[in-house]
Amino acid sequence: MDRTATAAKKILVTGAGGFIAGHLVKALQSQGHRIRAVDIKPLGEWYQTLPDAENLVMDLREKQNCYRAVEGCEETFNLAADMGGMGFIETHKAACMLSVLINTHLLMAAKDNGVKRYFYSSSACVYNAEKQTDPRNPGLRESDAYPALAEDGYGWEKLFSERMCRHFREDFGLVTRVARYHNVYGPYGTYDGGREKAPAAICRKVIEARRSGKREIVIWGDGEQTRSFMYIDDCIKGTLDIMNSGIEEPINLGSSEMVSINRLVDIVEEIAGVRLQRKYDPEAPKGVRGRNSENSLIRKCLNWEPSTPLRIGMRKTFEWIEGEIGKR
Repeated sequence: MDRTATAAKKILVTGAGGFIAGHLVKALQSQGHRIRAVDIKPLGEWYQTLPDAENLVMDLREKQNCYRAVEGCEETFNLAADMGGMGFIETHKAACMLSVLINTHLLMAAKDNGVKRYFYSSSACVYNAEKQTDPRNPGLRESDAYPALAEDGYGWEKLFSERMCRHFREDFGLVTRVARYHNVYGPYGTYDGGREKAPAAICRKVIEARRSGKREIVIWGDGEQTRSFMYIDDCIKGTLDIMNSGIEEPINLGSSEMVSINRLVDIVEEIAGVRLQRKYDPEAPKGVRGRNSENSLIRKCLNWEPSTPLRIGMRKTFEWIEGEIGKR
C-alpha cells in the first residue's frame, strides 16, 4: 500500500544531526510533515539543521529521553547510533554495542505512546562473515544473516535490534520496518576525524594530495577488498518506500554496483584529474573481503532498487567535500 500521499503527520527522526537522517528530515519536510529532529550532538555540530523542524539535543540512550522524544509523534524513524567507518567500528566495539539502548528504549516508548509505525536503520554488517571472504561476492541475500556471525560489536548490535523490532511487532502489534543499509555516501556527511567511510575518506585524501602537491595516497589493506556504495538520494527514497510498504522482514537497501577499493580510488582520481602513488597499509582496519547487496527482494517488493551510478554520486560527493575543505 502506498502511504506517501497521506495527510501531514508529526514524525520523530533520531540521529537527525548525522548524515542520512539529516537528508531524511529534509525529505519528510518537503512532503509537508512536521518533524521532531533529535541528536546527541550540539546543534552547531549537526550536518544539516532544518529551521522548521523541532530540533532537540538529547541522549537517547537514556530511557526518559526516548519517552520525551516520541510523545505526540505518529511515526518514528530511528537512525541514531554511535558508529562510523571501519576504522571506528573495529576500535570502538563497546561504544557501538551501547546503541542497543537507543533502540530498546525507543521501542518501549513507541509502544507505550501509540506510535503507528517504527523504522529501524540496520546495516549490512549483520551478515555472516563466512559469506564475505571472496572479493567476487555474488551478493548477500537477506537470509545470509543466519546462521549469525555478524561484524563484532556494531553488527551484533544491529542484528539484535532487528530481532527486537520483530518481536515488538509480533507481541505488541507495533508496525516495524527494517532496512539493511549498504555503505551510504554523499554530501553533508563525515569526511574526516576518524568516523568517515571509504568514499568520503578517499575523496578527502585525493583532494589533500592534490592541494599539497604530495602526490600519494595511503590505502587500507591491499585495496582489492570489494564493496557496493549507495548514493544518499537512493537511500532516502528506499527508506521512505520501505517505511510505507507492507515489508515486515529486514530488507537490503544498497547498490549492486560492486567495486574494489582500488577501483574507487581510480574513479576519484579521474574526477580530480590526478594520478597518485599508492601506499598500502596491511595493518589498517579493512573489514570483510567482499560485500555486495543482492537486490532481488527489493525489486520484487517495490519494483525498484538503488540505481545512481557510482561515478555520478562520487562526483557530487567529491565536489561537496572539496568545497568544505576550501572553506577552511
